[in-house]
Amino acid sequence: MNASPSSERPLAGRVAVVTGASRGAGRGIAVELGAAGATVYVSARSTRAEPARGYEQLLALQQGARLPGSIEQTAEEVSAAGGQGIAVRCDHGDEAQVGTLFERVQREQGRLDLLVNNAWGGHESFDGVFERPFWEHPLAHWDSMIDRGVRYHLLAARAAAALFVAQRHGLIVGTTFWDSGRYLRGNLYYDLAKAALVRLAYAFAEELRPYGVASLALSPGWMRTEFVLAAYQTDEAHWHEVPALARTESPRYLGRAVAALAADAQVLGRSGTVPSVAELARHYGFTDIDGRQPPAFELGDGA
Repeated sequence: MNASPSSERPLAGRVAVVTGASRGAGRGIAVELGAAGATVYVSARSTRAEPARGYEQLLALQQGARLPGSIEQTAEEVSAAGGQGIAVRCDHGDEAQVGTLFERVQREQGRLDLLVNNAWGGHESFDGVFERPFWEHPLAHWDSMIDRGVRYHLLAARAAAALFVAQRHGLIVGTTFWDSGRYLRGNLYYDLAKAALVRLAYAFAEELRPYGVASLALSPGWMRTEFVLAAYQTDEAHWHEVPALARTESPRYLGRAVAALAADAQVLGRSGTVPSVAELARHYGFTDIDGRQPPAFELGDGA
């Protein structure tokens, strides 16, 4: 078990599960939790030996690039940051595998303090066109974003809730996108899935509050994930040279928001809400890795 919490390691002794943590938002969150001293179970399908399947269409659009990231790589980064990273391969659409993951956490740690619901299958049906009328989008988006998106969050929360209720504390953070209820015109399936994740987090909050367990949905801005950087043919070292990426933020900015929430003894007061990362940055006083506090991404009245 880690040492007692301190200002440098406020999450020392805490145990977290981050789903979909081999790349992107999940990777950024896991590493920042590690930097705060947490033990982090890094769960996803992609391992070094066997990348997750389902991304062939997206990789073809990016000229056959190899699927980035693995649970082992993220776990190593968590440990290097100051925490303890534990890689666990898990298909978050498989109820039995999800159950086994949380049984392992309970067996090995005897507690669970935080679940970050981040696993997302929406990229698997991306065909190169994000914006088009709903009647022209393929129905494959329903399967990838609802069944392999919203359902993933529900399965993990069901398994974690039993542990949280028994110990009468815990926090669920679900990653989503939200802009005051504005409609994300051009992609009905994405809009529907992200709105459903908000409602799911709210429902969890309502039912778990009597047990001292908090749940909220967290909305980042436009993140420079590996897929976004590849789409603009750049990398993290050179993104400043691409004007279109000026409003982006790193996945670590989102991670710092999650770490701040997990360290907040009054987080139950935020249960059921949908804060933006930018809002939390102002409240808790953290910045992105480059020292900026990027503003919240807004769709605008014409979006």
